[in-house]
Amino acid sequence: MQRANKKISTDEAKQKIYRYCAYQERTHQDVKNKLYEMGLRTDDVDAILTNLITEGYLNEERFAKAFAGGKFRIKSWGRIKIIHELEARGLTKNCIQSGMKEIDDADYLKTLKVVLIKKASLIKGEDVFVKRDKLAAYAIQKGFEPEMVWLHVKEIMKD
Repeated sequence: MQRANKKISTDEAKQKIYRYCAYQERTHQDVKNKLYEMGLRTDDVDAILTNLITEGYLNEERFAKAFAGGKFRIKSWGRIKIIHELEARGLTKNCIQSGMKEIDDADYLKTLKVVLIKKASLIKGEDVFVKRDKLAAYAIQKGFEPEMVWLHVKEIMKD
């Protein structure tokens, strides 16, 4: 059931949005959208957003760090995919760069190799070149850099 039609008071919206931001990191746009869904006007939304930022409930740099670290560790996403997703969420270049610092180079390389080895074991009965293509396409789709992917695909699957 959608509640977009029902207006709530500014104080109620404030309480809900504080809980919403305390639960997990959010972008400014996520919070704005949520407040507009609650039926608030632009003035109220801006005032609440300012309060959330000054009180430390909302911090896009912190969001970028949590997002980049989480997507890398949990979903094994590559840097390219993470950057595109952060850009799509409207984060600044500085926030994105800060978030990307959460990904250690050695861990990144190790994760790429694990992703490739795991996927290689799932591709059955193919010509070695077809298998390499499928393997590289998979890693590139996960957001790893093509040059790096091909280097390691050739290392893992020798002729």
